[in-house]
Amino acid sequence: MIISASRRTDIPSYYGKWFINRLQDGCVLIQNPYNALRLSKLPLAPETTDCIVFWTKNPAPMLDELKTVSELGYKYYFQYTITPYGEAWESNLPPVENRLDSLYLLFDKIGKHRIVWRYDPIILDDIFSVQYHIEHFASLCEKIHSYVDQCIISFVDSYHHLQNSIPFIGAEQMRTIGKSFSEIAKLYSLELATCSEKIDLQEYGIKRASCVDKKRIEQIIGCPIKSKKDLGQRPVCGCIESVDIGAYGTCLNGCKYCYATKSRQAAQKRFGEHNQDSPLLIGWPKDNMIILEREAHSTKVSQLRLF
Repeated sequence: MIISASRRTDIPSYYGKWFINRLQDGCVLIQNPYNALRLSKLPLAPETTDCIVFWTKNPAPMLDELKTVSELGYKYYFQYTITPYGEAWESNLPPVENRLDSLYLLFDKIGKHRIVWRYDPIILDDIFSVQYHIEHFASLCEKIHSYVDQCIISFVDSYHHLQNSIPFIGAEQMRTIGKSFSEIAKLYSLELATCSEKIDLQEYGIKRASCVDKKRIEQIIGCPIKSKKDLGQRPVCGCIESVDIGAYGTCLNGCKYCYATKSRQAAQKRFGEHNQDSPLLIGWPKDNMIILEREAHSTKVSQLRLF
């Protein structure tokens, strides 16, 4: 079983201690995103949790907890987003310089093969032009390339609740950015890939990404795994199956383009209900909730080490 922690919220930024408690207790309750009264109880034993994928824009609050994660016997890696927007689009994140410092500290703890840099989403407006992105991507590559082995990019999607606020990006603009980014990435021997993009940029040497990546997971755990495509994601997504333990509407990063949190004010209210000792991310289980036991199985196909 692969755990995603989480596409729905930034667990390392805001819920790291809760997550450690869940690992120590050996289980977690996950709320059904379509029915708040239905919960699934998922075991989190190291024997069946083959790898954890952390998604974050600020790992700093959890850096000191990583030693505990390893000591408990869990393997993991990070999808770490660093973009040059500032408060214009990401109102509650530390400055880029601080997040770069966190990257360097993370590298010291876990090495580059367990860190994927995400430059996403790419947004174009009056301030953040094509040329702006090219210049800032080049600057970030210079500072980041020694600490990661891959950069994943994507172009912003206009979800239903964002349709009046997200500028349209045309195919030619995507190709211009893709070509320029590819040339820059090659200068730094940095692999470039797209996340869930319909447009094909492979002519520029840009692969299609698998963010929950079978090959990377096998390298990290030293063992082959049996995996399936994650049918719960978009059709062009290359990820393998994972179980997400987060909850929508609970992230406080304040990203205006976010698909998972529609209102930071509502997220703050939900965050006020969070208790790090609860088996549930937000609040406590109630008597009228239905809890379904969920089985967990390792995806390992051999105990022989690959590396």
